[in-house]
Amino acid sequence: MNAITTEQPKKHSIREYLAAPSMLEQIGRALPQHMTAERMARIATTCLARVPKLAECTPESFFRCLLDLSAWGLEPDGRHAHLIPYGKECTLVLDYKGIVALAYRSEKILSIHCDVIREGDLFEFSLGEVKQHTPWAFRNEGKPTSAGEIVGAYAYIKLVNGAIKCELMSRDEIEAIRKRSRAGNSGPWVTDFAEMSKKTVFRRASKWIPLSAEIVQAFERDDEQFAVSQPIKADPIDIAGLIGGSDE
Repeated sequence: MNAITTEQPKKHSIREYLAAPSMLEQIGRALPQHMTAERMARIATTCLARVPKLAECTPESFFRCLLDLSAWGLEPDGRHAHLIPYGKECTLVLDYKGIVALAYRSEKILSIHCDVIREGDLFEFSLGEVKQHTPWAFRNEGKPTSAGEIVGAYAYIKLVNGAIKCELMSRDEIEAIRKRSRAGNSGPWVTDFAEMSKKTVFRRASKWIPLSAEIVQAFERDDEQFAVSQPIKADPIDIAGLIGGSDE
C-alpha cells in the first residue's frame, strides 16, 4: 500500500511579503500622495531589525497595522507610531506626536500643547485652566537641584473658534491607563514614558473636541484601547490575496 503524503503550503515570512510587488502596490494605494510604498516598506523592514520578535507575529496582524498606518499617512518610525509584538500578534501603538498630527487635520484645532509635570516644576491649575507651568530648570527662585519624578501631565487645546479645553491627569491616573494597556510593560511605555503620558492626557481631552471620523477610527485602532473594556476587532485581512495568490 502506497503511503499518501500531503505537502503543507509554504509559509512566507513578513520580509518576503514586504518584497512582493503586489503588496507594495496595496500599500501604495492606501498611502497619501506625498508618501511612497517603498519608503513605508523600508521603515517596516527597519522595525523588524530593531524589534526581532515582530518577525514572529502573524503576517495578517503585521500588515493590518501597516495598512492602517498607511491609510492615516503615519509611519511606524518610533516617533509617530510603534509596532509592538504581543505574543504572535502585532499591535499598533500611536505616539503622542502621531496623535497630534492626526488631530491637526481636523482643521478645527488652532494649537495643541501637552506636557508632563515634574516634582521640581511650578504648576498651577484652577477651575479647569492651566494658570502656570514653569519647568524646574527655568525657575528664578527656589530652583531645585533636579527635575524630580513625573507627577502628572496636562493638555491645553485651543480651537479655531477661540474655545479652550484643558485636561489634567495625575501620575496615578496615567499609571492606571498604562496597566490596562497590553503594551504597558514594553515599547514606548518603557522607553518614552513622558511622551505616552502626554498622549494619555490628550486622548482624554480629545473627547471634548470635534474630530473627523477618520481620526476617531485611528484612535480606536490604537492598541492602547483607552477606556474600552473589550478589544476592538480590526477587519480581517487576506494576506494571500494581497500578494496575488496562495501561499503555496
